Amino acid sequence: MNKRTKIGGLFSGVERREQHGAFRRPLAELDGVIDWEFFREEIELACDYSEMGRRPHDPVLMLKVIVLQRYYDLSEEQTEFQILDRLSFQQFLGLEGGGKVPDKNAIWDFKERLGTDGARRLFERFNHYLTEVGLRAKGGKIVDASFVDVPRQHNTRQENKEIKGEGEPEGWSKKKRAHKDTDARWTKKGDERHFGYKNHTKVARVTKLIDEFAASDAAVHDSQPFEGLLDEDADSDVWADSAYQSKKSDEMLQGKKIRNHIHERAYRNRPLNDKQKARNTTKSRVRARVEHVFGFQAIMGADRLRTIGLRRARRGIGIANLVYNLFRFKQLNYAMI
Repeated sequence: MNKRTKIGGLFSGVERREQHGAFRRPLAELDGVIDWEFFREEIELACDYSEMGRRPHDPVLMLKVIVLQRYYDLSEEQTEFQILDRLSFQQFLGLEGGGKVPDKNAIWDFKERLGTDGARRLFERFNHYLTEVGLRAKGGKIVDASFVDVPRQHNTRQENKEIKGEGEPEGWSKKKRAHKDTDARWTKKGDERHFGYKNHTKVARVTKLIDEFAASDAAVHDSQPFEGLLDEDADSDVWADSAYQSKKSDEMLQGKKIRNHIHERAYRNRPLNDKQKARNTTKSRVRARVEHVFGFQAIMGADRLRTIGLRRARRGIGIANLVYNLFRFKQLNYAMI
């Protein structure tokens, strides 16, 4: 044995855990404010384990696994390894004393069972709780959209033409089809080109919690899901950038009795005057709050997905919005202490 090797004493493991606990731990903090059993009924309804007999893993445990996966931007394989390797993950899942760790196949299967509807139901379930505790109150909302990129496709010009025509190129094998995302679309914003989808969100002005969302391919104009995000009984004011400005939007908001704070738009040969610019600057002070939401999601990798197809993109976007709201709720709770 190397004489320089230091052997831990009887209490070295305990000391290490105490040192570990002295650091700020977002997972432990989240676990301290969320009653995960609140989600059990919705998970079981969405996943439908009835034909399986014995479940491979507890559904609530699996929800916490995909929260870990999304928050730390991990693949299924990486998630399995990190649970085995990291004490904080094991503590968060209640596995530090032992227990079967879900493997990559179990994680994938759970998300497939949960599906788009399940992700939506979990998001709405938590928002119902936010309403109960007074954090989803009526008031001003901010609407905006962010890109969610997926791996770029390398197709021929003819193949892309057929895909855009809602068809599928002839001659593709079953294996090739499985690796091609025919739902994602290209779009350009400024000098940036994006391939994938969009996360259209409505965010509460005061709390910065996501109140509602919709998912689409990246080519859908931001204004198209606009009306569907609004609730005339809960939204008193709405802020949005100039992409949402139109006569149709103005009339729709008037009909719903929602005050319009959408940025004014300049047109060819009709630039904004100083008063319009000043009004837009005032509106920007509120609208900019939505960028904090998208910034947090970008840090956790929710501005990109590894999956293929709109169905899975909607599920991934729904999970990302739920995970954001969970951690935002945690921040709001600790801010009030």
